[in-house]
Amino acid sequence: MKKITPYPSLQEAKEALDNGGRFYNLLTKADDGVISKAELGKVAGVFNDKQKMMLFLTLAISDLHVNDQNAIVHTLSEDLRALYHQYKPQELLPSEVATQGELSSNVILSGIPKLIESKSDFNGFIMIPTMAGSVMTFIMVPIIDEYDVYELKDEASAASFTIAHTKRSTKLPEKKIKVAGVLKELKAKEDEEKASKKFLEAVYYVEG
Repeated sequence: MKKITPYPSLQEAKEALDNGGRFYNLLTKADDGVISKAELGKVAGVFNDKQKMMLFLTLAISDLHVNDQNAIVHTLSEDLRALYHQYKPQELLPSEVATQGELSSNVILSGIPKLIESKSDFNGFIMIPTMAGSVMTFIMVPIIDEYDVYELKDEASAASFTIAHTKRSTKLPEKKIKVAGVLKELKAKEDEEKASKKFLEAVYYVEG
């Protein structure tokens, strides 16, 4: 989980994003008026994860006026602009995700996170790939063993939604934040009659 500070102006956004990429990206140039995948990946801290790049970009320009946001999108290279429209996140309330959120899609939620610290308070499971000889199989493990798990409270109602991030990350602040991530499936162990639930694998967040 990485905290993002949104760009305060169009000029600063362009300067940060049109950066020339990493030193080995010989075909990209800084300040050439085109933001490439390599340049966005550099500032987002990822290499080739298209969904994470779009999560970063959406949050990074979220404080700009809509006209300035559109100006940044217009500056994206043709292939990157297509990815932006393909993976642009849904912005939902925690109370809306269960019915409106699509699995494997990018989603942005707003609310106040509360850390769940005990397995007795939360018993959802996730599928983890493992090798059995030369065969890839999946085992069910408690999500709380692999992630820090939170309930994100919806300020507009009493509803909440489960979000999670890797345990290596810094804990989230217990105040209003905006969280961007990928919507994934949460299972009930050995109970196929119960419908699978969803959780947000959080990647980036901004405060406020």
